[in-house]
Amino acid sequence: MSLDHLMQVPGALAAFQYSDKGDLVQHVIKEGTALTAQALDLLAHTCVANSAIATMEARGWEALTGQQGFEPLQGFSLIGMDWSAVFGSNCGVVLRNQDVNYEAAFSALTQCKL
Repeated sequence: MSLDHLMQVPGALAAFQYSDKGDLVQHVIKEGTALTAQALDLLAHTCVANSAIATMEARGWEALTGQQGFEPLQGFSLIGMDWSAVFGSNCGVVLRNQDVNYEAAFSALTQCKL
């Protein structure tokens, strides 16, 4: 799947792939947006860090409660004032909040493989 597929999600401003270490591998930014490759690199590192924390919390929750199904972590979103970022499968997409469709974003991300 290409990043162009992620850019078809309603409200997409940028799409990117990142390594397991959080390094930005490739990206696409919609012309006229204020996003930069540096901002996407920071988002990629934020994703890796937050994924590790969320996985730790999921394992702890499962161990403490005996409840299952919190792992593996499939993805998550960060919601800002004007835009949101949705992550999963070593890919991310940045969306305008006024147009965001989280289900469409998570569905598109399931097809993303690095």
